[in-house]
Amino acid sequence: KEAGGITQHVSAYEVKHTNKEGLESTITFLDTPGHEAFTSIRVRGSEVADIAVLVVSAEDGVKPQTLEALKCILKAEIPYIVVINKIDKPSADIERTKQSLAENEIYIEGYGGNVPAVPISAKTGQGVPELLDMMLLVAEMEGLTGDSNKNGEGAIIESNLDMRKGISATLIIKDGTVKKGSFVVAEDSFAPVRIMENFMGKSIDLATFSSPIKIIGWNKLPRVGAMFETVSNKKEAEEYIINHKIKAKTKSIVNHKEDSVALPIIIKADRAGSLEALEHDIAKLGNDKVFIEIAHSGIGSVSENDVKIAAGNNNITILGFSVKIDSGAGNLAERLGIEIKTFDIIYKLTEWIGDKVKEKTPEVEIEETTGRAKIQKFFSRTKDKQIVGGKVASGQISVGENVKIKRREIEIGMVKIKELQTQKVKTSEVAEGYEFGAMIESKIELAPGDFIESFKIVKKTGV
Repeated sequence: KEAGGITQHVSAYEVKHTNKEGLESTITFLDTPGHEAFTSIRVRGSEVADIAVLVVSAEDGVKPQTLEALKCILKAEIPYIVVINKIDKPSADIERTKQSLAENEIYIEGYGGNVPAVPISAKTGQGVPELLDMMLLVAEMEGLTGDSNKNGEGAIIESNLDMRKGISATLIIKDGTVKKGSFVVAEDSFAPVRIMENFMGKSIDLATFSSPIKIIGWNKLPRVGAMFETVSNKKEAEEYIINHKIKAKTKSIVNHKEDSVALPIIIKADRAGSLEALEHDIAKLGNDKVFIEIAHSGIGSVSENDVKIAAGNNNITILGFSVKIDSGAGNLAERLGIEIKTFDIIYKLTEWIGDKVKEKTPEVEIEETTGRAKIQKFFSRTKDKQIVGGKVASGQISVGENVKIKRREIEIGMVKIKELQTQKVKTSEVAEGYEFGAMIESKIELAPGDFIESFKIVKKTGV
């Protein structure tokens, strides 16, 4: 149901599964976006998870985002299961997909490796029970356990601002138990555990590992990816924050040179995870000539305050991802001539920034070699004119061109081609592979073994 049919956020949910022996277990899933723009979200997901599931289409095989996800899994050093999805499709080919995996050095069981692979259809449910059984088997083999008697700890996987409820965050408990009445603290943010919900939005009093929970009522937006701990009271939470040193985060995405120009933007996103993914992707879009400057960023709709910040900067654009524009902000922006653009799909936003970077990148003049010839014989010299013989090694050389002289690949001067002959017939140009005689105007005496190079000046967008 998300924009463009692409998972735009990390979501977490639980399923209960009863195995063949009748034993019921609970498995928590973190669903991370597949598009390569969401690398930072995917990295965070793999760092939080105990087991990874690498989903490959039985129609398409391994794609770039599959390999990107695999990098995250291998970096996190966690066990993983390959899921071959869409086996219900007419064009599905499980064996071809397994071969595609092997060709990309993903060695599953039966194909030279020990990574389990389970074919499924997410649409019909075929193979899903076997997948859940496999997850529990891997968990048992890895000895994944926790202690429900200790204070809960884990990671923030998402945070956002709800205009009605306040600041909320989704947490995964890695160990221990979180109870109502305690406090959770992450870096410089904390929240009393008064409103705690499970993944279905139902109010609960306690949760243990590895449950996903939502806690509402934070004093400030916690950083996505931060680890949290549970403490008994507000005083302990405040002491934790005092002892935690926060490193300032620069808003200048690219280290820029003095002669580069800025592309100033303001970014508003619906969630902290989306904002982090955007900043990660934007970091790759600048170049030596243009740097992207984030003048301001935040969570929630585009407000009048955002427009006022933009009004104090020249040529700044406000970009919104999965957010609305407050009516007051829209009217003010129209009066001030400030551009606001909103997007529902992340790569559409980054494509827009990429196009703007190209527009702002100044053109530079570059020399392009059009021909290269080797001097083979020196015949005569009269004042500044010399008669030589040679052969075109690449491209072509023409009468009237100013060409470079290179001796042992070092440029020693410039000369002009006054006349050209091939087989004693005058010509205006000589192409690659042909021998020629030439009258060269030069104060520098040419010698056999020298090269002459013709070139042209072209304007290109600097990168």
